[in-house]
Amino acid sequence: MKKPLLFKLLTIGALILLLLIPVGMIGNSIDERQRYSEQVVQEIAKNSSYSQTLTGPVLVVPYIKTERYTHLNDNKERILEERQVKGELYFLPELLRVDSDMTTEMRKLGIYRAHLYHTQNKIDGKFSVPDNFGLGDALVDYQLQPAYVALGISDIRGIDNSLALQWNQTSFNAEPGSQLSLLGNGVHVKLGNLAAGKNYTFSLALQLKGTGQFNLVPLGKETHLSMRSDWPHPSFIGNYLPVERSIQQTGFNARWQTSYFSTNMAELFDRCASKRECDSFEQSQFGVNLIDPINHYVKSDRAIKYALLFIALTFAGFFLFEILKRLQVHPIQYALVGLALAFFYLLLISLSEHLGFALAYVLSATACIGLIGFYVSYVLQSIARAMGFTSALALLYGLLYGLLSAEDYALLMGSILLFFVLGAFMTLTRKVDWYSLNNGGKAVSQP
Repeated sequence: MKKPLLFKLLTIGALILLLLIPVGMIGNSIDERQRYSEQVVQEIAKNSSYSQTLTGPVLVVPYIKTERYTHLNDNKERILEERQVKGELYFLPELLRVDSDMTTEMRKLGIYRAHLYHTQNKIDGKFSVPDNFGLGDALVDYQLQPAYVALGISDIRGIDNSLALQWNQTSFNAEPGSQLSLLGNGVHVKLGNLAAGKNYTFSLALQLKGTGQFNLVPLGKETHLSMRSDWPHPSFIGNYLPVERSIQQTGFNARWQTSYFSTNMAELFDRCASKRECDSFEQSQFGVNLIDPINHYVKSDRAIKYALLFIALTFAGFFLFEILKRLQVHPIQYALVGLALAFFYLLLISLSEHLGFALAYVLSATACIGLIGFYVSYVLQSIARAMGFTSALALLYGLLYGLLSAEDYALLMGSILLFFVLGAFMTLTRKVDWYSLNNGGKAVSQP
């Protein structure tokens, strides 16, 4: 071979590509374990209660309307007839306030876990019923029926208390079912006949448990949600972010505020009720998701994305020893070290399921560094060289852990790391006579 340097580089490149096969298989295993973990979370929620979404309350006044119409009979004479049509009038709250205290617990199934929460919610506000129920002179054609208040609760299994609605200082007991298909599951409270042109205040104490997420659909002309929790890692979700929030190690506080001007909720509700176009209405919500900031599956998945960089940098270290110390490293020796690097990720995911990510990372990295250090002491024909190589490898693992922990700065740190590695490689090889290597000679420093 007239160009041994080119042949060596091509061989190393081919080995790196081949090592991506076991790395990819380990990555698929991580994805599979993560999917199974999500299934277990759903299984835990199935036995307890799923994520919760509160919709309402809505004041509903059923009616029977008399409609008059004309038609032509067989003799071409106009006949006036009447028919009875049933329907409902809907009134959304002028003011809706939800004050929520949330406590969390960890529920386990085998080695998997889910975040459950218990909330103490005080729901209060005000309804304003317009004159003639907003029907004007057409009120004479309506026979109004007893009114009720409907509250949507996505998973009613999570209700932990008996519900009683305080309506203008009068207490009414809640009954199962929201009675409104657009609200889904929930409860309703029968109120009896209402007077028009009046304001009605309401309040309700609701103890509700769920899994993962807690959401609110802001039906009020003015909606406020205040939430306090002992969970230190909230993810605020939905179409509206909190106007105030405070996150500490002991938990978080958040406050949302919306209005009809920002939500267009009155039109969305009317469109859903009358035309059954409910997609926009159902998506107009906000709340919180209780998450691990980066769980061990996500961290392992992110770590394996750096596998190519790890293998390439390790092989580059071997290559430097070859050209600077005039050693010969066989491709099989490259491959064995690369496999040891790949096994780090398999150890990481399997240990992290039982020990937590940080401890699993330390144990996996220590095992791989020890194995590679023992092996390269013979490959490099020197314990001192092996110590230097494994020290650099340990530093690399430490930098990787920093990249995984600093989610917001991962790209910046990775870019700086690669720049310094390139700079170190250029500095160490600045006097190498590459033409001498291409001609089959040894690495020679230029004068």
